[in-house]
Amino acid sequence: MQPYSTRKLEELLAGGEMDWVEFKQVWGGDARKKGTEAVCAFANDLANHNHPGVLFVGVKDDGTPYGLPIGGQLLEQLTGIKTDGKILPPPTLLVEKRTLKGLDVAVVTVWPADSPPVRYDGRICVRCGPRRGVATAQDERILNEKRRFRDQPFDSQPCHGATIANLDLPWYKENYLPAAVAAEVLDDNGRRLDEQLASTRMILSPDEPTPTHLGVLTLANQPTDFLPCAYVQFLKLDGPILADDILDEQVFTGRMVDVIRAVEEKLNSHNRTMVEFRNQTTERRTQIYPQAAIQQLFRNAIMHRTYEHDNTPVRITWYSDRMEIISPGGPVGMVTRENFGRPGFTGYRNPNLAGFLRELGFAQRFGAGIAIARSECERNGNAPPEFDVQDQVICATRKPANSKEAEP
Repeated sequence: MQPYSTRKLEELLAGGEMDWVEFKQVWGGDARKKGTEAVCAFANDLANHNHPGVLFVGVKDDGTPYGLPIGGQLLEQLTGIKTDGKILPPPTLLVEKRTLKGLDVAVVTVWPADSPPVRYDGRICVRCGPRRGVATAQDERILNEKRRFRDQPFDSQPCHGATIANLDLPWYKENYLPAAVAAEVLDDNGRRLDEQLASTRMILSPDEPTPTHLGVLTLANQPTDFLPCAYVQFLKLDGPILADDILDEQVFTGRMVDVIRAVEEKLNSHNRTMVEFRNQTTERRTQIYPQAAIQQLFRNAIMHRTYEHDNTPVRITWYSDRMEIISPGGPVGMVTRENFGRPGFTGYRNPNLAGFLRELGFAQRFGAGIAIARSECERNGNAPPEFDVQDQVICATRKPANSKEAEP
């Protein structure tokens, strides 16, 4: 995954726009939207070039560098294409400031996706020469077929033993499809249900309708029948060690969306409000643990844990002096023990599951969960969350806010 050399980039400028090269003189308004559509199309690589596409920002239509100032803000905006959750699954890209033909240019290099089709705002963007477009039914079939023959992440691999009868198809049609696919695309394309399931990675293909692990995790009423680790274990203790008396315990199984909601309802029921009186007329109300921080760290555990060859659930243990969330599976991709939690370092063990949760509103911005949790803890008066990062497991620990506890 090496970026192009300066010589190659200058050759691309001279060659003009094509189905894997796009020029943008500025970045904003309509140019920003069209540039992001181009990134989505490069990730889909409908023509099967099997090499990266390039978006140049600060370049005129004739391939001449414009002299646009290439500062940190622009580069951050371009990097945000990957993390803002509008392109799903998130594309693999590199943003650079390069000097080409004597002037600075922003260069976004986009690698073909392992799991096409890729959507931008619910639409599968493709390129036919230099023109952008939305995939036809035939285009979708080609992209689905490409996915079958690539080295797939675990969540898009077949779940052997499962059949389409194990999936809750009415829930899929009523709840997921309208969130994942733009309304006009649903109205216009006339695709069969099996084609829609394949396009959203819930089954392998219409010709081979075996559910993927994503399909089982998100649509099966009992995913544990096929993935024994797909559940959450909650335990609340009357002390600081596991040997202390149990105050509450529950195991959560079922369709992923239902599990997330049920677990968060349980956590909220135990998360009492604390009151600090500053004088006779004002008071400061905080929670034992900020709700947004709990959500971010718990959903991160569900999203990024390993579901492969593992029987261990996500474990939430609420001690008298702390809360721990243990997620099976260590760092993945570019994330290491050393850079875990640092801005800009994000890995996706389950990119399609991450996209599913983003589409249903359980994730707002990729790579921001830990930063949000830290910010919420600081605002609420908690110590920052602590992370014990091992090769096979990650444990997130939060300490309660330092205030008197009182009923809401």
